[in-house]
Amino acid sequence: MALWEKMVIGIAAVLILLWMLPGTRNMVEASRDAPKDWMGVLVPIAAVVLFVVFLAVMV
Repeated sequence: MALWEKMVIGIAAVLILLWMLPGTRNMVEASRDAPKDWMGVLVPIAAVVLFVVFLAVMV
């Protein structure tokens, strides 16, 4: 990949990050007031871990 292509990709990445920053800031502020639902996070993670252990045992 040529140097100019890398520079264009880098500039595009920075512009995308700057474009998304206001929305991200609003989401962080809104999440502070949201109820905490850790079981909604832990149950899928536990299911994936158990599935991987199941696959490892079956091999």
